[in-house]
Amino acid sequence: MAMTKIEIDVPEEIVPFAVLEDKEAQITRNAMLVYPYIKNGVISHGKAAEMLGIQKMDLIVLYGKLGLPYFDETEEEFEEDLTVLKKLRGKT
Repeated sequence: MAMTKIEIDVPEEIVPFAVLEDKEAQITRNAMLVYPYIKNGVISHGKAAEMLGIQKMDLIVLYGKLGLPYFDETEEEFEEDLTVLKKLRGKT
């Protein structure tokens, strides 16, 4: 995967958390940079994983470990989906 260096302005206190040598920490940092674009529907988990050079499932697991859900729906939405599924299966 081709890498490009960028320069950004951050508060000095953030530097130790942004400049990382550990590969896993770099992937986590970069995954967090693209997460808002996934959440807003700009890119998919698959595209983000491709950009990060990892498997989609590995990205989903990483986000799960960070407490970021793959499915973003309320309990009410989940219950509605479950009701529809039961109706479709004839188990009302």
